[in-house]
Amino acid sequence: MSDNSHDQHEAHTGPVKTPKQMLLLSIASFVIPVFIIIGLVFYVTSANKTAPGASDAERAVAERIQKIGSVEIRDANRPLKSGEEVYKAQCSACHATGAAGAPKIGDASAWGPRIKQGLATLVNSALKGKGAMGAQGGGDFNDTEIARAAVYMANNGGAKFDEPKAPAAEGDKK
Repeated sequence: MSDNSHDQHEAHTGPVKTPKQMLLLSIASFVIPVFIIIGLVFYVTSANKTAPGASDAERAVAERIQKIGSVEIRDANRPLKSGEEVYKAQCSACHATGAAGAPKIGDASAWGPRIKQGLATLVNSALKGKGAMGAQGGGDFNDTEIARAAVYMANNGGAKFDEPKAPAAEGDKK
């Protein structure tokens, strides 16, 4: 007799057993990727949004991408500031209170050893920085104005330095 063993094979079945399961699987296979794509788009574009409270977005972007160096044009013929004006604008933040070990203005015992080193040393320390004090050269004031502030503070501490004069223009030299 004949062997009908291939008739007795089990029917091959997959994970989907009913038409309802097939319909749900079809819908899910399209809907889930769409939501994933939308989520990824929101995630990628969220970096381009301005922070809350940032009113001027263009200016904020310009500040973030500005070049490292810049050119600043100043009036070379402007009148120089006095030592007191420079002290009030630049130096008083630390020298009025003695912050970060800065000698207080008018404290003769703190200024005495510094005055003995001479005006050139004081001005050099002011321009290049010393200890916790940063360099003042190249800031809002020129070197002569910084020297005037150093003289102003030293004179308040007991020195008798003359305030530096404005450098002569090249056309004035003879």
